[in-house]
Amino acid sequence: MKIERLSQDKIRIFLTLDDLLERGIQKEDLWREIPKVHELFSEMMDQAYSELGFEASGPLAVEVIGLPAQGMVVIVTRGSGDVDHHGYVDDDERDHDDDMYEMELTLEISDTILYAFRDFEDVVAAARRLASADSEIGGKLYAYKGLYLLAFDSSGVEQSRYQTLTAVLAEYGEAASVTEAVLEEYGKVIFASDAVKEINERF
Repeated sequence: MKIERLSQDKIRIFLTLDDLLERGIQKEDLWREIPKVHELFSEMMDQAYSELGFEASGPLAVEVIGLPAQGMVVIVTRGSGDVDHHGYVDDDERDHDDDMYEMELTLEISDTILYAFRDFEDVVAAARRLASADSEIGGKLYAYKGLYLLAFDSSGVEQSRYQTLTAVLAEYGEAASVTEAVLEEYGKVIFASDAVKEINERF
């Protein structure tokens, strides 16, 4: 579990599939209100407080973005003042009214497979392997915060191609904890399409 502060009132938490498995949680469970999910959220908030001093109090907007190969990104934004009560109040584990928080939950699934690479040489090596396995692989390449990121749309990709793609990417890079929307806004697009082909032709 990785936690980073985005602003005074906003944090981003990256949960790997292993983080979920360790707690006996499947991705689909996050759509259900079950005790394990409440426990996971409480654990995330405790860790956010101990690492960043981020206090989960008052109204919280929680956005959960499921990533196909990597796990999920949870963005928690702390509101201020009155809030209309669309979410649920988690009072099971909270003893005092002061500690109670109201949560409005948004869930979405991303079809983007996204891996980060520290070295451009690793990007080139991964692109060579991918091209030899699948000539129609496509992809986008971004630069963001000193990293190179390869993004692929997994919608409509059959399971065997999907497994090959993620296996090669995991060998050279690591699952990224950002979303493609963040990269589009704050990153630099190096190749907007056919990244694997472009990399192989140019390098």
